[in-house]
Amino acid sequence: MSVQEQENRGIKQKTPINGIKNMETKRSGSQPSSKGPADWFTGAVRIDPLFQASAPARALGASVTFEPGARTAWHTHPLGQTLLVTAGCGRAQRWGGAIEEIRPGDVIWFPPGEKHWHGASPTTAMTHIAIQEQLEGKAVDWMEKVSDEQYQG
Repeated sequence: MSVQEQENRGIKQKTPINGIKNMETKRSGSQPSSKGPADWFTGAVRIDPLFQASAPARALGASVTFEPGARTAWHTHPLGQTLLVTAGCGRAQRWGGAIEEIRPGDVIWFPPGEKHWHGASPTTAMTHIAIQEQLEGKAVDWMEKVSDEQYQG
């Protein structure tokens, strides 16, 4: 992609020194929001992409907002996932564990392969930043939806 194409997409990159890629800035609002796909989410969910590192790095991150009652389906991550709660009140649960309330400032770590879900509380929206790494191009394995009974605990 040319420098002009990058600038048109909101990517600001400094001129490389000795052929090495330098700092890159993605401007707020330069990447479109999307709805959380119905196959992977229950309720109204908005996903705002934040970053996807270039190889050899493999991290990617997004800000995800769940309206009250909205949640992910059960899923795992091949290299784990970190959530940074930034607003509202939510819930998270690992397979076989108790539902935990999550609030702004909380940092949640799901180890590689741990089946889990997360989302808003029944009455309050919740936003978190989700960070995960890709393994062979894959960052998540989606499973069955969380039933209303499971969500209510």
